[in-house]
Amino acid sequence: MTDVIPVASSASWHPIKRRQFLKLGLLASVATTGCVNSSPKLVDKIRMGVTSRPRMLDPRLATDALSSRVNRLIYHQLIDFNEAFEPVADLATWQQLSDTKYLFTLTSSPLFHHGELLTAHDVAETYRSILNPDFGSPHRGSLKNIRQITVLDERQLIFELIEPDALFVGRLVIGILPKDLIAKGHLFQQQPIGSGPCVFQSQSEQRLVLQRPDGAELHFVPVKDATVRVLKLRNQELDLIQNDLSPELAAYCDALPALTVIWHPGTSFGYIGFNFEDPLLAQLEMRQALAYGIDRQAILNSLFQGQGRLAGGLLVPEHWAGDATLSGWSYQPEKAKALVKKLAEKHPGLVKSDGSITLSYKTSSDPTRIRLATIYQSQLKQIGILLKIQSYDWGTFYNDIKKGRFQLYSLAWVGVKSPDIFQYVFASDAIPPKGANRGRYRSQTADQLIEQAEQTASLTEQARIYRQLQSHLQQDLAVIPLWYENQYAVTTSNLSGYTMYADGRFDGLLAAQVTKD
Repeated sequence: MTDVIPVASSASWHPIKRRQFLKLGLLASVATTGCVNSSPKLVDKIRMGVTSRPRMLDPRLATDALSSRVNRLIYHQLIDFNEAFEPVADLATWQQLSDTKYLFTLTSSPLFHHGELLTAHDVAETYRSILNPDFGSPHRGSLKNIRQITVLDERQLIFELIEPDALFVGRLVIGILPKDLIAKGHLFQQQPIGSGPCVFQSQSEQRLVLQRPDGAELHFVPVKDATVRVLKLRNQELDLIQNDLSPELAAYCDALPALTVIWHPGTSFGYIGFNFEDPLLAQLEMRQALAYGIDRQAILNSLFQGQGRLAGGLLVPEHWAGDATLSGWSYQPEKAKALVKKLAEKHPGLVKSDGSITLSYKTSSDPTRIRLATIYQSQLKQIGILLKIQSYDWGTFYNDIKKGRFQLYSLAWVGVKSPDIFQYVFASDAIPPKGANRGRYRSQTADQLIEQAEQTASLTEQARIYRQLQSHLQQDLAVIPLWYENQYAVTTSNLSGYTMYADGRFDGLLAAQVTKD
């Protein structure tokens, strides 16, 4: 299961502007209708199996990954990210006028799907509505530093901040909505109207339908059960599914000649979290024993068929603030045993009379996560740690984690773009509900580094500080860094041209084709 960062998904930047997409030549296909032709025919529908309906098609309110990926197809945004997760232009370029003033200039003014031209007024009204506390946008917190938005003309506007923020530009990734419909209180979550490449057609419990610029339809079909999704794919009731399968099901699909599995390096950061208010886990030796006692590479090889890479810091190495020198804790069971023995001698009241230690580990009822827990249990038993597994439905499990009712748990962070995630996850004042420091981790050194980075105007200096912070978090074992899981898509043999991305976005649907014999 995963945590979700409340920002829209972001794309790579190429010399060709990312919103310029291939036309599929449907007219040529139509022209051949009724003719005797043995060549495959283009199908004007692509059906993607998803775990559930997208929860929120208003980008100002969306926080889950599925909604953000779908919204990206419907709406344009001011800013995007390149492959190093540095901000680049989507709708607008920018110029920093002072420490707290940024001038944005629209480089394109696409039409909204209801026919109006997108202007600086729409940009301003979108962000003003997010900042309105009565609206209740979950993104207001990351944008609360905006003091004022001033529109200069149809193409230019100025964002003025309360205090300097070197990461500010990268925060402007919310889809832009039309001002006239915002003023009317239009329910975008029911009928989204943006200016992106795809136009909303319909939504029901059975499917969400978008239309591409070439007229082809994208159908997002909710199928909760992973096995049923695979069966529908085999029966050609679906054309592709992306992620959300057990490793066994992914391997099964890979072995079928009628299906193709596309793999791509990912950015999702898996980790094991500690409760620092627990007297045992507050001990560094205890956390070190756990880190040394888990063979991460063996788990990647056996459970995930090697589809992933070991993690050290929360940010992937290619991120502009990532650290390629960090790879986490190596598997050293003898060191782990020695640490357990040391704990028994140093803190006899915290361990059993035989020197063993019992810890509880909470996880969701997802079969893959339960299997992962049993592997941890088996590995840690060898070093004298007895792991008691407690599995719950997702809602109960996640609520317990937020409330701090656990000793150990595991989750993953997905969609991480900005290094301000460290303040949200590891700052001492970010205990829920003020943030996502669910382990109640407190470190004066970490707090100082987070504050230094936030007060630094230079991105180069910020990168240096964030690398220092990640090194500290690894050594202090704020969490056990596990791995970055790969992204994957399973497609039928009739689908071609689908491209995968590290953050799991669905942009590949804009150029993919389905043919029928």
